[in-house]
Amino acid sequence: MLEMLSGETRIFVIIGHPIAQVKSPAGVTRGFAERGLNAALIPIHVLPEDVDSFVAALGPLQNVDGIVATIPHKFAVQRHCATLSDRARLLASANVVRRGPGGAWHGDMLDGLGFVSAMGQAGGEPEGKRALLIGAGGAGSAIGLQLLDSGVAELAVHDMDAGRRDALIERLSSAHPGRVRAGSTDPAGFGVIANATPVGMRAGDPLPVEVERLAGDMFVGDVITVPEVSPLLEAARRLGCKTQTGINMFLAQRELILDFLEGKPV
Repeated sequence: MLEMLSGETRIFVIIGHPIAQVKSPAGVTRGFAERGLNAALIPIHVLPEDVDSFVAALGPLQNVDGIVATIPHKFAVQRHCATLSDRARLLASANVVRRGPGGAWHGDMLDGLGFVSAMGQAGGEPEGKRALLIGAGGAGSAIGLQLLDSGVAELAVHDMDAGRRDALIERLSSAHPGRVRAGSTDPAGFGVIANATPVGMRAGDPLPVEVERLAGDMFVGDVITVPEVSPLLEAARRLGCKTQTGINMFLAQRELILDFLEGKPV
């Protein structure tokens, strides 16, 4: 891929805090090459307090065509978008941004599509199931919306920040009234468990749910990519649960990201 780099290379950046764990720069850059595009995705470590100034600085740069946002910048990035997809507008969150007419930013939120697509590839089926979502941040918001759009009977949301949890419940209920409520770390009675928090990335992290309450007929998904098989997924697999990793989610989302950054409809 390095031989493609030149003054004509179109630049896309992925921003996060932290950033070392992301796998998408190589995967997306390889995807550009497979499509015959001279473009690269570059990781940039941006602190939360610097996101606004960083995105503003990208505005006049003539060879920077888009942004991928990861934890915790998805809410901040959408504020800089002149236009948003319907789902990004509902969630007030975006994980992909590209140049629109006149160079203004256009944003979308693809995490939910990636999670549910990976779930299907792993043998999971959301329709008619009760789902427990852990985490009401950017990724969790998108996953919750897509699970509802895909037909879960009920979505319970748990977040350590009760205000953030309640704000997400209100947003999702505006599109799916009567099907969203507050949840807890107890997964008993749910068919789908989704961990959309970074819990599990660091050694010594607590488990995001009470794993002793898991059952073998549950589907358990995680968004973290390092370690690829999180402690939650290890516990779920020991019980015979079908699972998906954060890597599975990224791979399912990669073509959607490429399509979006290339300006195609998603």
